[in-house]
Amino acid sequence: MMGPAHSLSGAMAWLGVGAAAAAADHAMPWPVLVAGTLICAGAALAPDLDHKSATISRAFGPFSRILAGVIDKLSSAVYNSTRGPRDRRRTGGHRTLTHTWIWAVLLGAGFSGAAILFGRWAVLFTLFVHMVLAVEGLLWRMARVSSDVLVWLLGGATAWIVAGVLNEPGNGSNWLFTDEPYAWLGLPIVLGAIVHTLGDSITISGCPMLWPLKISGRRWYPLGTPSFMRFRAGAWVENKVLMPAFLVIGAASGVAAGLLMP
Repeated sequence: MMGPAHSLSGAMAWLGVGAAAAAADHAMPWPVLVAGTLICAGAALAPDLDHKSATISRAFGPFSRILAGVIDKLSSAVYNSTRGPRDRRRTGGHRTLTHTWIWAVLLGAGFSGAAILFGRWAVLFTLFVHMVLAVEGLLWRMARVSSDVLVWLLGGATAWIVAGVLNEPGNGSNWLFTDEPYAWLGLPIVLGAIVHTLGDSITISGCPMLWPLKISGRRWYPLGTPSFMRFRAGAWVENKVLMPAFLVIGAASGVAAGLLMP
């Protein structure tokens, strides 16, 4: 799928988790629901850092373009060194390492660990990166015609405000993990990356999200729906069916989560 659909699906996923958590008597404070929704929307773009033309690869100027090149080479190297007997050798790393659930978990754990170890500045950095990506994904039409600096300023201001609100007593810094402030921060990052892989699995190319499990002689088996149900990224079904569905489901989940809050 394309960036806007990925971001919208990420936001929908965290709002759904919020509704489920509230129904299970572990309701998120509203700042966690809002912050997690934006983080998850941004994180749903992150797996495409292995592609130099992706939204995330352009989002932070030269830094993200250089990082995308490094991730592409790393992904290609991991793919070729671990491929199964039926996996073809590749020169590019798109839809390989960063499109696996192992990568998603490691990425989320890394951000959570940084927040626990380094406190406020790590939290601000995490929020800034994902707020910028959320703007790029959810407000993509406006972001495209705006300057990068304005998007960074909006992301930075949002991150600063959200961090301040979360830091207030009872607003969610200790949600779910009472003894470790902000340990939950990696959860929407993991979820966003997983939702991205599920979105890619319904496109023509599929997605090797279960690497390194061997399936039909392949370590990088592109899992997906039956071929007749798949579509090309950016096709009408994505824009006319899936994105409106994500919006409706996300809105309903958000309302449910709000109504179930104590």
